[in-house]
Amino acid sequence: MIEVLNGGLIVSCQALDSEPLHGSEYMATMAVAAQVGGAVGIRANGYSDIKRIKERVDLPIIGIHKKHYQGFDAFITPTKADAQLVAEAGADIIAIDATSQSRPEDLQDLIHFIKNNLNKILMADISTLEEGIKAESMGCDLISTTLAGYTKETQNTEDGPAFRLLNSLVKTLTVPVIAEGKIETPEDARKALEIGASFVVVGGAISRPQEITRRFVKGLNKYETSHRN
Repeated sequence: MIEVLNGGLIVSCQALDSEPLHGSEYMATMAVAAQVGGAVGIRANGYSDIKRIKERVDLPIIGIHKKHYQGFDAFITPTKADAQLVAEAGADIIAIDATSQSRPEDLQDLIHFIKNNLNKILMADISTLEEGIKAESMGCDLISTTLAGYTKETQNTEDGPAFRLLNSLVKTLTVPVIAEGKIETPEDARKALEIGASFVVVGGAISRPQEITRRFVKGLNKYETSHRN
């Protein structure tokens, strides 16, 4: 399955409760559009979305379950129960928060459960080189830059995609490294592959039309401001 994804684009089809396209049917339709456009895989959140997308597209699915537990920072598939839901929904790969953030369950126990009880390929979402090294040593199959810039430790460390981290991970690890996070253009995606990413995950730049619209509006506002001055 990793060979199928190699060199390709995975589209993250997610919408929060507050977003206009929230809902499993909307996300499944978005996944269909991504497949038509040439995506080799989908990343999706939650049992309902994953299950419906699995019914609509014939692509590998990276599944997560975002859930906040009071008193803890890790929220991407942070417990065995969350991972179980993702597996039951039909995900082919399960992604988890493998950062050093506080978590409701022991990371090694979670990894062992996914690998040995659920028999799923495991992606570790990390934010630093040290976290990537640790995740590989614990048995994770894929390491992704997903959370670079989003943890307390890494806020404001890189402007845009975490290319420096990606480069360090590729040079250090033996498992495939995935580029995800703040990738907004085809040029960003191509650069990630040139650095050595096995494949690229893109979310908001493709599947969040309100964010795409905001970027265009921001660009127009800058133009108007410059011409007024």
